[in-house]
Amino acid sequence: MPKITFLGAGSTQFVKNLLGDCMLTPALKGSHIALYDIDPQRLKESETILNTINSNYDGQAKIIAYDDRKKALEGADYVINAVQIGGYKPCSVTDFEIPKKYGLRQTIADTLGIGGIFRALRTIPVLFDFARDIEEVCPDAWFFNYTNPMAILTGAMLRYTGVKTVGLCHSVQQCAKTLLEGVGMEYDERVHWKIAGINHMAWLLEITRDGKDLYPEIKKLSREGKVPPNDRVRHEIMHTFGYYVTESSEHNAEYMPYFIKSKYPELIERYNIPLDEYPRRCEHQIAEWNRIRDELVNNKNLTHKRSIEYASYILESMETNIPYKIAGNVLNTGLIPNLPQEACVEVPCMVDASGIAPCYVGNLPEQLAALNRTNINVQLLTIEAAVTQKKEYIYYAAMLDPHTSSELSLDEIKSLCDDLIEAHGNWLPKYH
Repeated sequence: MPKITFLGAGSTQFVKNLLGDCMLTPALKGSHIALYDIDPQRLKESETILNTINSNYDGQAKIIAYDDRKKALEGADYVINAVQIGGYKPCSVTDFEIPKKYGLRQTIADTLGIGGIFRALRTIPVLFDFARDIEEVCPDAWFFNYTNPMAILTGAMLRYTGVKTVGLCHSVQQCAKTLLEGVGMEYDERVHWKIAGINHMAWLLEITRDGKDLYPEIKKLSREGKVPPNDRVRHEIMHTFGYYVTESSEHNAEYMPYFIKSKYPELIERYNIPLDEYPRRCEHQIAEWNRIRDELVNNKNLTHKRSIEYASYILESMETNIPYKIAGNVLNTGLIPNLPQEACVEVPCMVDASGIAPCYVGNLPEQLAALNRTNINVQLLTIEAAVTQKKEYIYYAAMLDPHTSSELSLDEIKSLCDDLIEAHGNWLPKYH
């Protein structure tokens, strides 16, 4: 049976979902599950919860928590990554508070923008450390990256390590259903869709029911006001550029230069944009975890239902050779010709025992490719900064970021980057 190593296993709820899924999958029931995290208490809590689920579902898995990363990785067939380097405190707080001093506001700050850039810069060196260990002790393992910023981190792994890597995100699975139900239409098994682009900015290129294009009816209902209050940004993008985008409105509000503007504060209310949403969400999750921790950790009757997350389905497909289709983040080897070759794109992929085979998509509508390229510019320059450790590439990434460059001058951007580098201290390598 396979060995599955989970890095960042202190993310207890996520561990419960992904590894609980694996323990409920017949082809994976007897897996060796290796857990690793730098927080011993959270690691122990995850181990306890998984052991409870395991014993309640036939008890065939072997679950071991490790304080040595290399031992956790040794002989692994699959490695799942869900680390957050620097955590909510201090690093995510820094990503929000220092830009605020420059009048630069953010919502999530984990994928693009100044917050996404610095989250990537502190994470890429750690992933490269993981890669060195993997190349030494489990060179044939597949590495499933769930950590944001997805495209930057996955792209760095694919271009600068020898590790077989794919980035996984659940925004694609939820996209069509969210759109249809948001305008009051039914989502059922007769609905088919096609999505491609980049992570968090992939595009619902087609949506049909029984072969009939649903976009005209969707747009009609949306124009008539059937727009969920928390999804106004995405509906505006759909009407302006023609297509609905995969990730949420609070995310996409900061991937483009049109929505969060100090010059037009009324846009925040008009589009219902939740500024500082990520810190609020973190505080809520911490409080919620403190409330339910004992109930989860000490509940001997704990149950689990297989989730929509891709991991267990991919592993099942690789172990059984029964094909399965996913949306994966992979290098753009001509899959979307009007995006850069070096870009990490999110496209349909087929999975079986031979691995993950990305599917050719073809050119995106030019306006969608153009929007993607504005984000890809930032992604590629952030990777360049991490690999060269040259400060100028951090500046370039921030200067080309759509939201940052629409709000700040060149001098302000350089000063902001310098302040963030200083504030992050040892969370970053030394830049020159």
